[in-house]
Amino acid sequence: MTDRRGFLAGLAGACAAGLLPSATAQDGTRVLTATDVHVKDYPTVEAVRWIGEQLERETGGRVSIRLYHAGQLGRESEAIDMARFGAIDITRVFTGALNNAFPLTQALCLPYVFDSVEHQRRAIDGNIGAQVLRGFETRDLVGLAIYDSGARCFYNTRRPLVAPADLEGLKFRVPSSDIFLKLMRLFGANPTPLSYGEVFSSLETHLIDGAENNLRSFHASRQFEVARYWSKSEHSYAPDVLLVSRATFESLQPRDRDLLRELSRQSVSVMRRLWDQSESSARDAVLQAGVQFNDVDMPAFRRAAQPLLDEYLRHPQVGALHRQIRALA
Repeated sequence: MTDRRGFLAGLAGACAAGLLPSATAQDGTRVLTATDVHVKDYPTVEAVRWIGEQLERETGGRVSIRLYHAGQLGRESEAIDMARFGAIDITRVFTGALNNAFPLTQALCLPYVFDSVEHQRRAIDGNIGAQVLRGFETRDLVGLAIYDSGARCFYNTRRPLVAPADLEGLKFRVPSSDIFLKLMRLFGANPTPLSYGEVFSSLETHLIDGAENNLRSFHASRQFEVARYWSKSEHSYAPDVLLVSRATFESLQPRDRDLLRELSRQSVSVMRRLWDQSESSARDAVLQAGVQFNDVDMPAFRRAAQPLLDEYLRHPQVGALHRQIRALA
């Protein structure tokens, strides 16, 4: 759930930075503000940068994007509400942070719903992804694109994790998502919700024992320097979503709305090309740094996660999306 105090602080910061409201200048130009918590060379950041470059070129400089990376404008949970209220225009967020407000995103975050990156891409490129993107319009947002982000796995400072019993009693960072909180409890860990930017220091000071995320984020955040064990649980392929404030979107000229949608759609292939290249480099880098990789007892983890699946699949819309996803496996 979004921290109201944090949101208000973020909103105040946005106002101080001159980001509220977004408006057309006297010369007719429009600069859209975009945010991401990831570092400047991260594939999602570069994909949005590409959108901005193309947007500026196609409109002759009339519309452009000013991109703030590395969490300069606050946490993802704050960015969601700042976009809803028009304090920022565009944000890239993890779907786990959207689960409570937008139930359709739950189907993309459930454990073991996708079998591989290829399976996930087939699903989100078609009607399933379109349904999820349409769902954001109910709460003052417009979904522009879904960026897949690889398999989420466990990493920790203590030991290799092979079976759920190995997580017993360990303090694990999770995003602020009921799905991930419940999942970690089923695996026997003590879940600790923290923002992405707090994970490194929390591992370093032993506030937590481990976390779960994709390999690219594990490397980009340098968390591999303190968490030396990577366990290939592949328990979730929860993707990211690119969102724009509905107020901003509707204030654009119709041709500019269409262009923003189309460029966002095209940016998915840009992001994926960069992702595939950098994920391979990240794997090599963390292995060379001495991180120990191990396989897990996948059937044991699937059995442990089944009660969570049973709970969420009782939701009619989530259950229907899950069936559609599994049909594409």
